[in-house]
Amino acid sequence: MDTMSVTVVPVRSATSIAGARESARAFLEGLAIPVEAEAADTVVLVVSELVTNALRHGGGTCTLELTARPDSIKVAVRDPSPRAPRIRTPDLNGGTGGFGWPMVNRLAHATAVTPTPTGGKTVSALLPRVAHLTC
Repeated sequence: MDTMSVTVVPVRSATSIAGARESARAFLEGLAIPVEAEAADTVVLVVSELVTNALRHGGGTCTLELTARPDSIKVAVRDPSPRAPRIRTPDLNGGTGGFGWPMVNRLAHATAVTPTPTGGKTVSALLPRVAHLTC
């Protein structure tokens, strides 16, 4: 099983998020069994959302871990905050968000929020290696 772990710190959070996306792309491109292009884009999008949420709401630093499984990719983001993500009404006018966590839940086969022994949490999403078309 292929695994990669990256610590993301917000020197400038936009740069950190872009770095997390680049790390995810490099991980996916380096797999012996390729991930379908559309599925890879979905993984990168989920990485971006989970890292953004961790930096914004989870204490300003996080660790990204990607794990390749035979039929899926697991994205896990650990941060020092015990507060779990929550579904909220998206802000259509003020730009304060509310879109990311519902989107991650729609794209993933499964999501989980697991407390860590140090008082933080790990938010994970299990994504397919092959894109599923929906009409």
